[in-house]
Amino acid sequence: MYDPEIPNLGGAFKPLNRVKLNMTKARLDGLYFFWLGGVLFILLGFGLENVAPAPLTDFRVVYYPARCLVQHCDPYLETEVMRISQAEEGIRPFESEQGRHVVARFFYLPTAFFFTVPFAILPWGPAHILWILFTVGSFIVGSFLIWDLGANDAPILSGVLVGFLVANSEVFIISGNAAGIVIGFCAVAVWCFQRERFVLVGILCLAVSLALKPQDAGLVWLYFLLAGGLYRRRALQTLLATVALSLPGVLWVGHVAPHWIQELHSNILAFSVGSLNDPRLASPNIAGVIELQTVISVFRDDPRIYNPVSYLICGALLLVWIFVTLRSRSSQERTWLALAVIPALSILPVYHRQYDAKLLLLAVPACAMLWAEKGMIGKIALLVNATAFVLIGDIPSMIFLRLINRMHLPADGLSARMWVHAMVFRTPLVLLIVGIFYLWIYALRRSAPAQSQASGKPAETPSAPSLA
Repeated sequence: MYDPEIPNLGGAFKPLNRVKLNMTKARLDGLYFFWLGGVLFILLGFGLENVAPAPLTDFRVVYYPARCLVQHCDPYLETEVMRISQAEEGIRPFESEQGRHVVARFFYLPTAFFFTVPFAILPWGPAHILWILFTVGSFIVGSFLIWDLGANDAPILSGVLVGFLVANSEVFIISGNAAGIVIGFCAVAVWCFQRERFVLVGILCLAVSLALKPQDAGLVWLYFLLAGGLYRRRALQTLLATVALSLPGVLWVGHVAPHWIQELHSNILAFSVGSLNDPRLASPNIAGVIELQTVISVFRDDPRIYNPVSYLICGALLLVWIFVTLRSRSSQERTWLALAVIPALSILPVYHRQYDAKLLLLAVPACAMLWAEKGMIGKIALLVNATAFVLIGDIPSMIFLRLINRMHLPADGLSARMWVHAMVFRTPLVLLIVGIFYLWIYALRRSAPAQSQASGKPAETPSAPSLA
């Protein structure tokens, strides 16, 4: 018998079920885009690595100094590292004299040895295979977790953005640079801290990233420290883990190479002045250097000018970011916006190369969140992110450089200078635009009530004390 006072619950649940079904389908579609990017990353990466004239150069940079340390030699002394590398692999006929010096001049901190020494104990064959597998695995897992965070708001958009970035990261496989591991581990830590799951894994991953490349992971750790609450506890636990993991290697280096600080400084200077890492246009590899100094040096080729100006611009942005973080109450929305600013603040002030820009992966959840609001800001966020992902992509960059080489431009003509400037400016300027855009939104929403796009309810920092 029908009672008009009883609501028709079955009819009320139909729209809800349809929404859930549509969301599930959207997540599957987004996941397909992500895995398409992952497959392209693996196939193109290994294919190009097999035909590259000098593959895994960046892994050799960390492998042979660590092998030198294992044999109780000074890993920061060029002659010692070169002796070890040439004794084990000989003089490669295709490698230039500059390439041999790159491998022999170690410029990582001693904190990295706790991670690289286990690879150095192995012969080159299994060591480089394990390193590549570790790089591919950590980067894909970290990218997947970032997609998962963005999928709560815009699963297909997140899948397209993350998939495109992953598909254009072949240099991690070709060069074996540690940035692939660092960025992947940073992404894993962000997911673990935000979801409050597998927290010990997140602490360990962020600690490894800090030890390997503090210039990439440092501001991620700083955000969690400044955000307060449970995030601050995670940051302090990460600091403790970093010290515990790194201290034995630092003490070992101090015993074997008591003058390592001066030698490290000398190695950095050797790369910075008139060499591979010189930010000026006269640098032999200026296309790969992406700090802000490369742009400013075009207008005034003087380190007394372009260094202070770069530090002033980036320092001002960093101070605003710190102020907003300290004055804001942590929430999921503000976490995404704060993390989206970090790639620009990390990369632009000091030496970085094109592959480090893949740290822009951290901006995907913020872009997805703004896009889900269905306003003009979301469209601008998509435009900014998409432009940045194209300009930092490995395949677009290869195509761009190949086009320039085929144009046979005159060495000192106006057209040649314009193309060189475009080549030099593209990554630093797009990073600066991304950083300023998200910092502007972050500051505007400092005092606004934070909303979760998935539920429409306030989303605050997780407060569960569990470590597992």
